[in-house]
Amino acid sequence: MTPTEARKLSRSIPTDTLVGLRDRALIGLMIDTFARVSATVTMNVKDVYRKQDHLWVRLHEKGGKHHEMPCQHNLKEWLQEYIEAAGLAEDPNGPLFRTVDRKTKQLGANRLDRQRAWAMVKRRAKKAGIDTPGICNHTFRGTGITAYLEHPEAKLEHAQQMAAHSDPKTTRLYDRRSDQVSLDEVERIGI
Repeated sequence: MTPTEARKLSRSIPTDTLVGLRDRALIGLMIDTFARVSATVTMNVKDVYRKQDHLWVRLHEKGGKHHEMPCQHNLKEWLQEYIEAAGLAEDPNGPLFRTVDRKTKQLGANRLDRQRAWAMVKRRAKKAGIDTPGICNHTFRGTGITAYLEHPEAKLEHAQQMAAHSDPKTTRLYDRRSDQVSLDEVERIGI
């Protein structure tokens, strides 16, 4: 997914319901923190917290490790809107991202799992008119890393740190900038 498609997706989600606020916050979190879906859905409400006048998130990564990151300004707004509208601050030990009761369309007390998050992502992408093949929860990790690395001041070491990768080779696997370079080069074939 390109950064343009990611923007289109996040802007297409209606935020007049708790489900819409939840979905925008979940997708934004995966993009802006380069988080794995498993690290995202295992978060509790208390894993969104204030530190030095900024909003931070604590991700539960593989091997029981925690990875903390400050929130980008849009993500900060989206998380705060979702938590406030859902009244989640009253339940700091409860899951941050919760399932929806199909009958009442209200958030329940149960944790959203990876499969339901994936179904939501596919549904939201389809509604937004994004037909990128193979779109999944993990797509957002590559999208976020690529969007970050497109900035002239961006450094691979910082992307590696933000993605909680121990090896820069792993971070490079998520860098999709060369896809665009290849397309640009192919277009120069003037036969």
